[in-house]
Amino acid sequence: MVCTPEQRLQLRKNCELILPDFAERSPAEEFRDMAAWCDLNGIEHDHYGKGSVVEAFEGKIATLLGMDAAVFMPSGIMAQSAALKVWAETARLSRFGMHPTSHLAMHEEEAYSSLLQCHGVLLGDRLRPLTAEDLNASPQPMACVIVELPIREAGGQLPTWDALEGLKAAARQRRLPLHMDGARLWECAAYYGKSYSEIAAGFDSVYVSVYKGIGALSGALLAGSTDFIAQARLWRRRLGGTLYHLSPMVASAAMRFDDRLALMPALYRRTLELASGLAGHAAYRVNPATPQTNMLHLYVAAPVDAVANARDRIAAEDRCWLVGGLRTAEVPGWSAAEIYVGDRLLHADNDRVLRLFSRLGEIVLSV
Repeated sequence: MVCTPEQRLQLRKNCELILPDFAERSPAEEFRDMAAWCDLNGIEHDHYGKGSVVEAFEGKIATLLGMDAAVFMPSGIMAQSAALKVWAETARLSRFGMHPTSHLAMHEEEAYSSLLQCHGVLLGDRLRPLTAEDLNASPQPMACVIVELPIREAGGQLPTWDALEGLKAAARQRRLPLHMDGARLWECAAYYGKSYSEIAAGFDSVYVSVYKGIGALSGALLAGSTDFIAQARLWRRRLGGTLYHLSPMVASAAMRFDDRLALMPALYRRTLELASGLAGHAAYRVNPATPQTNMLHLYVAAPVDAVANARDRIAAEDRCWLVGGLRTAEVPGWSAAEIYVGDRLLHADNDRVLRLFSRLGEIVLSV
């Protein structure tokens, strides 16, 4: 079946099971829960970031990451820009290092160049995490190096613990600050079997998201030394992020934060179960073969249109939406999709899910 975008949207809405990500909530549901949580906890508005609700959450995140301080930012792009600018000013050098698939390189419209007048040096291979060898292969001076944990564009890959420690040691030897792009840091602890502070140890600054994984309305935090965060607060103001009230974003994060973190190990186990079931089908390849977070990239041996049409057919007949965000893969004739395992898939019957994926694979291979 061939559907228009509008028909596909309706098909998805009609499904009783949507696999990727966490269940979506309506604005009314979200706002009612926020109101109840604020009433229960006696929450009052902050004013330009000053107030107990914001300051308590900043302190909580700083402690969790083993850092001296943290500052709430309305967006991750603002948090990363502020971090980059602070390190560039500290080093009096506008050059920094990043992975080829860094969010700064792929999804921020060259903000680091257009707004901050910084120059990015690409380090390492786009298909794997950054290593000490990659860092040592670039002798040019840099203000900092941005390390993404995990690498989203490579299926949520993480370096081994020893490789991560080696990267930290290489940076220390060069006295080169490491900044963590930890947009999905919350998903990493289950694989490493380490605390967030242990993972963050050796990084000089850390950015974390509270809408990715956590499910807040929006927002991020930047953590580091007391002096670093003082400078970052200045840049939040300069970039227009010190809003009159940050409390709505903070409340939507704080009210669900602990529950979402507690869910991460189960989500990771469910991802391993899904990947194992998909691995034996001729139509599929999973990257990484053994997931390291509750995320994987599914490669399908058929063009995007064929996979989308088969997905739509299953959605219409079985009321299950298997994949979204289909794109053309690097290998001609193949397509790819990201599967982020949230609460929707956590309690879904695995046999049913794998049967539907098997059917999807059979349809596309028969075309």
